[in-house]
Amino acid sequence: MPLLPRQADILALARDAGRLDVDSLSARFGVTPQTIRKDLNELCDQGLLQRYHGGAMLPSGVVNLAYESRRQLATDAKRRIGLKAAELIPDNCSLLINIGTTTEQVATALRGHKGLMVITNNMNVVNILRGYDDIEVIVAGGVLRHADGGIVGAPAVEFLRQFKVDYAIIGTSAIDEEGGLLDYDYREVEVARKIVETARCVILVADSLKYERSAPVRIGHISEVDHFVTDVTPPERLQRICADHDVKVEVATDKAPAALEGAR
Repeated sequence: MPLLPRQADILALARDAGRLDVDSLSARFGVTPQTIRKDLNELCDQGLLQRYHGGAMLPSGVVNLAYESRRQLATDAKRRIGLKAAELIPDNCSLLINIGTTTEQVATALRGHKGLMVITNNMNVVNILRGYDDIEVIVAGGVLRHADGGIVGAPAVEFLRQFKVDYAIIGTSAIDEEGGLLDYDYREVEVARKIVETARCVILVADSLKYERSAPVRIGHISEVDHFVTDVTPPERLQRICADHDVKVEVATDKAPAALEGAR
């Protein structure tokens, strides 16, 4: 369900403050406490907030937001990131695409390419690319995670061992200030690690909200990727880490400017 403008503002406030109370929100927006409670309940039903007595807060860093809710976050930023990442992929190459709402935007932007071989553990990517005859799609075997269409587990990892691809497109649930790439499901992380190992060039796609989140399982470090495609200039410390490890930072704006100076 699309968010109302007031609900989107409430969610933005929650990202800044962490916790919100009904009375303060009621005064800020000039509506009744009952209206605010209804807004909070709807945001909680979508997994975007978590209720406590008298207010709501951002969800725990142990459990990820519901997949459909994540699709509604930073939608324009993800679209721009997808377009920018697709520019890095030439025709007639092989690539791996893993689970994530941003990686799905990359798949959407790749539909005009020709001669691609795409290996994926993301059933949503399969559906996005289905019917495009110039793109061969190979689906990893493993356990289907019904919540998001991801294929995870040891069989998926074993399946990927037989490939050595030109590019990998990976997402992450969180990026910490030391450059750690974090996620929630250790089974998904095992697959993501194998995808990184299997590619000659790794492209990380992540919007700026990932700096504000936390997750308990480590995928790896940003120094292990070749390109980092995001929607705004990263925090200064993360920029330095990327520069020190020869990671090329690509900022995807509507005008699609060149990579940041000094990032490589």
